[in-house]
Amino acid sequence: MEVLVPLIHMKVLAPHIRMKVLVPLIHMQVLVPHNPMKVLVPLIHMQVLVPHNPMKQGQFTNPETPGYVGFANLPNQVHRKSVKKGFEFTLMVVGESGLGKSTLINSLFLTDLYPERVIPGAAEKIERTVQIEASTVEIEERGVKLRLTVVDTPGYGDAINSQDCFSTIISYIDDQFERYLHDESGLNRRHIVDNRVHCCFYFISPLGHGLKPLDVQFMKAIHNKVNVVPVIAKADTLTLRERERLKRRILDEIDEHGIKIYHLPDAESDEDEDFKEQTRILKASIPFAVVGSNQQIEAKGKKVRGRLYPWGVVEVENPEHNDFLKLRIMLITHMQDLQEVTQDLHYENFRSDRLKRGGRLSSHGYILPLSPAGKGPEPEEMDKDMILQEKEAELRRMQEMIAKMQAQMQKQGDGEGDGPHA
Repeated sequence: MEVLVPLIHMKVLAPHIRMKVLVPLIHMQVLVPHNPMKVLVPLIHMQVLVPHNPMKQGQFTNPETPGYVGFANLPNQVHRKSVKKGFEFTLMVVGESGLGKSTLINSLFLTDLYPERVIPGAAEKIERTVQIEASTVEIEERGVKLRLTVVDTPGYGDAINSQDCFSTIISYIDDQFERYLHDESGLNRRHIVDNRVHCCFYFISPLGHGLKPLDVQFMKAIHNKVNVVPVIAKADTLTLRERERLKRRILDEIDEHGIKIYHLPDAESDEDEDFKEQTRILKASIPFAVVGSNQQIEAKGKKVRGRLYPWGVVEVENPEHNDFLKLRIMLITHMQDLQEVTQDLHYENFRSDRLKRGGRLSSHGYILPLSPAGKGPEPEEMDKDMILQEKEAELRRMQEMIAKMQAQMQKQGDGEGDGPHA
């Protein structure tokens, strides 16, 4: 039943205006349902939201301006899909014990990856071999999820004889490549977990006069397998002049021995000037001289993470004190590039070399799955492949025999058809 209701001082969203503008309307007629009597109901200071509906029933209109296709929104689709899927990153830290590797990692990602770590004594380190400890943590920041795996190498360089101390580390890197190749060559490739090492922080002692022979041999052994980022540990033990001198000495020795470290990509010409300047400063800071700490210290009236000394405070996130902030910015802003270099360079080199040495092709040209152990195909798999090839060959022979029989029958039928008719 229609009821005339006077509305005074009522605010409504005008349907013809796309912006949310409240337009005052007076003496508006409103249909009040479930009111069997024709009653005048005064409503004062009432707000009604009339939704905007630009599309009529059965009619589709273009929401964009003429001449606009819409594929400019494709990056937004990729962004939403990437955020929903999350990101994976594997970071390896290598260096002698006592250089602050664990502290630096906890400082970088504001987490505690080693809550129950037990530090062995000197007697236990004499015959101790290098171990691989992988810790995975899920980090979420502003709706973006990161699956971070930190691979630590306790025992590196601790033994008296450190000749083969990095063979375990190289085997671990190759095993992750081998596992990814096995999963990629399998049938179900939808949910492949990427545990390949994307970056390696190599910690250099600040107490020497450059690189040690062990540092040179290790970086030369892995520079074709992983992105190597040299890091000078415990930089608060050096003066500014000593730090710059040590950086130049390390870079000279890296060039002298032909070691390939990770180089930041050049900024594109269309990038803004701030990003270009940031990239230039990051390139000039390699190797990064860092200080790590998880303690909150009050300095200049505010709490900061740093180290307290009798002569003052070293702030971890102060770029004037050390390169910790630069290292974190480099890792976060170039994380995608580190993954791409791992995929396009290091993994492709391993894949091509692996397929040359132990890869197998089926009769149709497909790459057969490789054994995850990295020792070539197992006898059982080779037997299955041979049986499959024999079955395929037998099936081809049967098809050829059937084709010959059909051809003979067709010739006989044609000969009978051409004969004299009664």
